[in-house]
Amino acid sequence: MSLWNGRRKLEPPKKLYKIGEIMKATELSRQTIHNYTMLGLIFPEERTESGHRLYGEDVFERLEKIQRYKRHHTLEEVKTMLDRQDREREKAGEAIEEGKGPRLEGK
Repeated sequence: MSLWNGRRKLEPPKKLYKIGEIMKATELSRQTIHNYTMLGLIFPEERTESGHRLYGEDVFERLEKIQRYKRHHTLEEVKTMLDRQDREREKAGEAIEEGKGPRLEGK
């Protein structure tokens, strides 16, 4: 959801989640979440002053993908697949920002 104040688009504040909250929601262990972070499969958006990792809402979708992909692939292969998806998403976003994205009929 985004808001418009007439001059620029305003985004509502994002909810950030502590590892304990992610553990409860996903039933993954603290060690698994730490391992995925260390392997570069998920990324904290921020850290608290005391160094605790805080993850954005998108971590849940990413963890779901990881669990689904690792049924048939190694974690290294999963990382390669996720990295490729991230690059493609970035390229698509850049193309749209530059006006090179797909054109909609009638626009």
